[in-house]
Amino acid sequence: MLQKLVLKSLYVLAAVRYPRYRPDLRYFVRDNYFARLSQVRYWWADRMAKRPYKVIEFYGEFDQEVRYAMPFAYWHYLNGTLKQTIGAKSTRPFYFFSPDHVEKHDKRVWEAGYGNYTIPNMTHAPTYDFSKWARVPFKAHYRNDLFVYDKPLLVIANKYNIEWDKPPINYLDIATLDRLITYLKPRYQIVYNRPLGSQIVLDNSEIMDLGEHDWLREHHPDVVQLNDLFEQHHDRVENFNHLQLMVYANADRFISMHGGTAALASCFGGINALLSHPGGGFEHDFDEYKNLFPNLSGATIFHARNREELVEYVEAHY
Repeated sequence: MLQKLVLKSLYVLAAVRYPRYRPDLRYFVRDNYFARLSQVRYWWADRMAKRPYKVIEFYGEFDQEVRYAMPFAYWHYLNGTLKQTIGAKSTRPFYFFSPDHVEKHDKRVWEAGYGNYTIPNMTHAPTYDFSKWARVPFKAHYRNDLFVYDKPLLVIANKYNIEWDKPPINYLDIATLDRLITYLKPRYQIVYNRPLGSQIVLDNSEIMDLGEHDWLREHHPDVVQLNDLFEQHHDRVENFNHLQLMVYANADRFISMHGGTAALASCFGGINALLSHPGGGFEHDFDEYKNLFPNLSGATIFHARNREELVEYVEAHY
C-alpha cells in the first residue's frame, strides 16, 4: 500500500517536472525516482558498515544489464560491499571482479528488468544518478596480445533479429556492409560480429538469418569473423562473451546497432557509431545516447538515425 502511494506521488512529481513528456514516458521517470529512493535503506550498510552483503541478481535484457546492473555491481565491488552476483549463463566474464558469480539462468526474461527497484537507474530516464554506478574497466582488464593485427582493429557489431515483436529494424544490410567494409578495410583490420543463437543467451528477440557470413567469406575474405575466431580459439576462451571482451578490448573503433550491441560497444572507449532508428526504443525520447552511453567508458558516441547517416559518420570520423 505504501509503495503504491509513493509511486503515485512520484508520478505526479514526474508530470510536474517534465510536463512535455507523454504520460507513458513519465512512468519510466517515476520508476527511476523510486529505484533511487529505495537505496536509502542501504545507507548504513553502504556508507558506514562497508562489509560484503550485496547480492545482485539480474537476468533481464542484456542492454539493461550492461547499462545498469554491471556498473552497480562494480560500484559495490569498489565499495567493499559486493558479496555475490547472479546472472544468465556465460556472464562470468562480465563480472570478472565479482567474488562469487553464479550463472543461474538459462534464458533472459525482458520483463525482469521492469518493476525491479533493487538497482538504481533501472529504467530509461532524462537524468541518472551515478552515485552508485561505476565504469567497469573492461578494456584495461581484457586487453591482450592475442588479437593484434598489422592495422588498427575495428569492430562491426551487427544484429538481425525480431525487435519489439516486429521484423528487424536496426541492422546493416549486405549493401551497407559492402559500402562500409570497402571504405574501411584499407585502414583497419575489420572484425565482424553477429553472434549465432547458440553462442549467447536469448531473450524474446528471435535471431534471424541475414546470410552475410558466407557472403563475407566470398566477397571480403580479409574481414575476420568473430564466429571463426571462436572456433579457432575455443580452447583459450571461456565462452563467446569472453572472446567478445578480448577482441573489443583491443579496438578503438566500433560500429554497432541499437540495444545491447550498442551498449557493449560503448564500454571500450574510442569511437562508437551506432544505428538506432527513431520510433524504436525510448533512448531517443530521453536522449540517452548523450546522457548515458558516453558514461559507460568515456567513448565518443555518434548516433545515426538511418543507414545513410551512419555511413556519413563513419566517413567523417574513421
